[in-house]
Amino acid sequence: MTDPLDRMIAAAKAGRMSRREFVGRTTALGVSAGLASALFTKAAHAEPKKGGLIRMGMQGGESTNSLDPALAASEVPFAVNYTWGEMLVDVSAGGEVVMRIAEEVSANADATEWKFKIRQGVEFHNGKTVTADDVIATLRRHTDEKSQSGALGIVQGISEMSAEGDMVTLKLASGNADLPFLLADYHLVIQPNGGFDNPTEGIGAGPYKVVVHEPGIRHGFEKHANYFDDTIGHADQTEILVINDGTARTAAVQSGQVHMINRVDPKIAELLKRAPGVQVKAVPGRGHYVFIMHVDKAPFDNNDLRMALKLAVNRQEMVDKILGGLGSIGNDFPINSAYPLFDDSIPQREYDPAAAADHYAKSGHDGSPIILRVAQGAFPGAVEAAQLFQQSAAAAGIPLEIKREPDDGYWSNVWNVEPFCASYWGGRPVQDQMYATAYLSTADWNDTKFKNARFDELLLAARAELNSDTRKATYSEMAKIVRDEGGLILPMFNDFVEAVRDEVQGWEADPNGELMNGRAHVKCWLA
Repeated sequence: MTDPLDRMIAAAKAGRMSRREFVGRTTALGVSAGLASALFTKAAHAEPKKGGLIRMGMQGGESTNSLDPALAASEVPFAVNYTWGEMLVDVSAGGEVVMRIAEEVSANADATEWKFKIRQGVEFHNGKTVTADDVIATLRRHTDEKSQSGALGIVQGISEMSAEGDMVTLKLASGNADLPFLLADYHLVIQPNGGFDNPTEGIGAGPYKVVVHEPGIRHGFEKHANYFDDTIGHADQTEILVINDGTARTAAVQSGQVHMINRVDPKIAELLKRAPGVQVKAVPGRGHYVFIMHVDKAPFDNNDLRMALKLAVNRQEMVDKILGGLGSIGNDFPINSAYPLFDDSIPQREYDPAAAADHYAKSGHDGSPIILRVAQGAFPGAVEAAQLFQQSAAAAGIPLEIKREPDDGYWSNVWNVEPFCASYWGGRPVQDQMYATAYLSTADWNDTKFKNARFDELLLAARAELNSDTRKATYSEMAKIVRDEGGLILPMFNDFVEAVRDEVQGWEADPNGELMNGRAHVKCWLA
C-alpha cells in the first residue's frame, strides 16, 4: 500500500474520516469504489481495544446535579445518565431505533398499542435481574408530576400499562408511530422498582457503575462486569470531569488530562485544529441556542412585545460572530432540516428594527429595562450573544438589560424559573419528542410556559397520523403557532463542536447530541 492510503486507513480507524470522504480520496488514488468501500468498512470496524481509563472534560455540570435521571437538565447529568443507565431502546446516529433492554418492539395497525419484549438476563448493578415490572414502575414514576421529570410530556400519552412475563404492553390515548423514539429519552433510565425506593441511588443496568459522585466536580465509574452488551463499555474505568471554564477545558484536552471535551468555542476551533494530538469535530444536528420568555408573566404576556424582541435579533450576525459559521440561523421554532417532515417553505424571520419598533410601540411597554438573564454556561458565547442582542434591540428602541448569573446553579435557579433567560436545547430525534418535551401545555419542561389548545390538539393529531404528507402539514401549522405566538426566540442552530485526542478510537459523528449523544466515553476505546 502507498503511504497516503495507509494514512487514510488510519484516519478511518480513528473516526477522523467519513465513508464518503474516504471513498472519494482513495478512488482518486486509483482504488476502485468497491474496494475503497470495503477498506473503509474493515477500518471503521476495527476490533476495539479493551481496558484503560477514558476521561471526558465537560461544560454543563453544577453542584446541584442529582443522580435522579428525571431531573437531568444539562450536559453532564445527560452523559452521566448514559454511563450508568440503560433505556428500553436507543436511537442510532443514522436515526434508527436500536434495541437495548427491549429486544423486540411491535405495534398494532393504528399505533395505539405497543408491545416491548424485555431482554432476558439483563442485570442491575445490585445483582438483581431487570424485569418487565421494573420497566412499568419506571414509566409510572415519570408520569407523576411530583417527579418533575423532563420526560413528563412524553409519557403522559400512555393511558394504560401492563406487564405479563417478559412482555410490556403500553396502550395510548391516541396512536403514536414515534413512541419507540420517545422512550429513548435519556430521562427514562430503567431503575429497580422504577426508582420509587431511591431515585438518586444511581443503580441501573448500564455499562458502568457509579463509584464517585461529586456534583459540579467529577463523576467516576467502573465497568459493570455483567453488562449484557460487549460492544459497548470498552474501558475498565471512565470519568467525567466538570470543567465549565472554556479555557481550562481546552487546556485539559491539549495536555492529555482528558481525552475529549464538549463545547469548543467556535472562535478557537481553527486554532485548536493545529494543536498536536487533537482533532476538532463539528457535527451539524438539531441543537439550538435560544432566549426564552415566559408567556404567562408580564411583560412577556403581550405578544406584540414578544414579536418586537423576535424581530430585534440579528440572527446572521450571531451565527457569524458567536458560532463562527458552525451552525445556521433559526426561525423561532425548534425544528430544522435535520428532522424528517421539516417544512422549508415557512418564511425566514429576518432582523427588522423598524418592524420591531412598531410592535414595541403597540405593546404599550413603559420603557423600563427588560431584564435578560444569562450565564456563560447557558451556551458557548451566551454572554456575547446577549450583548449582540442588546445592541440590535437598541436600534429598535427596545431597552434590554443584561444580568449575568453564576454558572453554578443556573439550570436550577434561573432556567425555567426566571421569565427571560438564555438557554439551549440539544434537540430530539423526532419532532413529536421535541414538541412534547418543551411545548405541550402539560410538559414539565415547558420553559416558555406556552399553553395553546390548538397546538396540543395538533400534536395529538400528528402522533396518530400515518400519512406523511398530512403529518408534515400538521407539523407545519404547529411550527407557525410556536413561531408567531410562543415565547421562543431561536436565533441559531449550533453544530456540536468538540475536541478529541488522537488516541481515541471508534469515534462516530452523531447528530442526536454532544459527544456522540453523551456516549463517546462508553462507545470509544483507546489505541
